[in-house]
Amino acid sequence: MVARSHTVAFQGVEARPVEVQCAVSPGLPAFSIVGLPDKAVSEARDRVRSALSSMAIALPSKRITINLSPADLPKEGSHFDLPIAVALLSALEIIPPDAAEGAVSLGELSLDGSLVPVVGALPAAMTAAADDRTLLCPKASSAEAAWVDATQVIGAGSLGDVVRHFSGQAPLSAAQPGEVSLAPSARDLRDVKGQERAKRALEIAAAGRHHLIMIGTPGSGKSMLAARLPGILPPLTPTEALETSMIQSLCGLLDEGGISRTRPFREPHHTASMAAIVGGGKGAKPGEISLAHNGVLFMDEFPEFPRTVLETLRQPIETGEVMVARANAHVKYPCRFMLVAAANPCKCGYLTDPARACSRAPVCGEDYLGRISGPLMDRFDLRLEVPPVGFTDLDLPPSGDSSATVAARVEQARAVQAQRFEGTSTRQNADVEGAVLEEIAAPDAEGKELLLKAAERFGLSARAFHRILRVARTIADLDGAPDVKRPHVAEALSFRVSAQAAS
Repeated sequence: MVARSHTVAFQGVEARPVEVQCAVSPGLPAFSIVGLPDKAVSEARDRVRSALSSMAIALPSKRITINLSPADLPKEGSHFDLPIAVALLSALEIIPPDAAEGAVSLGELSLDGSLVPVVGALPAAMTAAADDRTLLCPKASSAEAAWVDATQVIGAGSLGDVVRHFSGQAPLSAAQPGEVSLAPSARDLRDVKGQERAKRALEIAAAGRHHLIMIGTPGSGKSMLAARLPGILPPLTPTEALETSMIQSLCGLLDEGGISRTRPFREPHHTASMAAIVGGGKGAKPGEISLAHNGVLFMDEFPEFPRTVLETLRQPIETGEVMVARANAHVKYPCRFMLVAAANPCKCGYLTDPARACSRAPVCGEDYLGRISGPLMDRFDLRLEVPPVGFTDLDLPPSGDSSATVAARVEQARAVQAQRFEGTSTRQNADVEGAVLEEIAAPDAEGKELLLKAAERFGLSARAFHRILRVARTIADLDGAPDVKRPHVAEALSFRVSAQAAS
């Protein structure tokens, strides 16, 4: 007799079904696991044996074979402990076979039989719902999985609870989803003295999800401005929250099963490797660009990142997804993020500061910013020069609108875009292209004339031409204007063809 249970193997954000088959047959006593398991899965036999022993269940003196099907799919992680134990208990006729086969289970076993939380409960719940099965998982992981209301989620504290549930002695109640949180930002735009043009650029970038690069001397407030960007971004929509939480679940970042509607804000250090930024490593895990999905990826000291890392950003910026290709894995992750970069104008940082002369100007700046390739720089919709703030200005009272006021305008502009792109895969102005862009962002005659002159004067590429139209459309949305006018085009151009960007 072959007993069966079901679980999942993770490939990116996708949880692929895996059938766990258990055969107890005559022969020399042995406990083997086959089906391309990794080290953590192979060690499951010792954890399962100890957990059963703690329940006074002795394994028979027979040959026990566990097969993880499909056998050619790599199996990684300790979450295979519970499905292996369930299949074995079913083979020993301790729990009903139909109950074992009717659930997708995952969880790590302690030696005393208690269940340890594992990552990936949310994607596993979606696979269970697609297969019309119940999800059985550790109690600590059940709150996040319960967000998938298309299936019943059962959270158990120990293997004994699982046995009593399946045998009908003490059925477990369905888990409830964790709380939705929206963490308020403690950082306000009014904390930044001066830099009104930079604040305006942040507002435009937030409204249309446009990529932004800020270039300025050390201490001019680039990092301070970027840190206040989450405070003006609208909350995640339910669809976006689920997408983001799927990735966070794979990385174990969901706090007590709660789903956050705060947009991600990731700020990797410039010493981060390519695998850390793009994804990869053991199991081809998601990188920072995927963890920033539907949020912000802030890269300070942008030219200091390795050239190979910067160049790998070019395709994800355009497509909104990244393929992590390794010898034993090809995994696709979503990565629709807003890239915000900050850089000094040169190595010493004072190329544009009139009060401090750079001894190697202008070669210093050309060499330093030359680390950012032309194709990558061309993908920034907004290029901003951030001038230094005089120390005498620091005593001035706060100026400009608060983050709450700006956030209201941004949310209103995004609502206009949501209505405009309803029923399509496009979400923000930064995603629109082709004939749709020509339809919604076509400027008036004066705006078109200005744009054509600027394109000829500055040698703009076709990509830059279209990105200016997208930014102009966002500026018009912030103004509540149905059509793109010359002032909207002029402001979009001012953020694209500044003196610093032209260099």
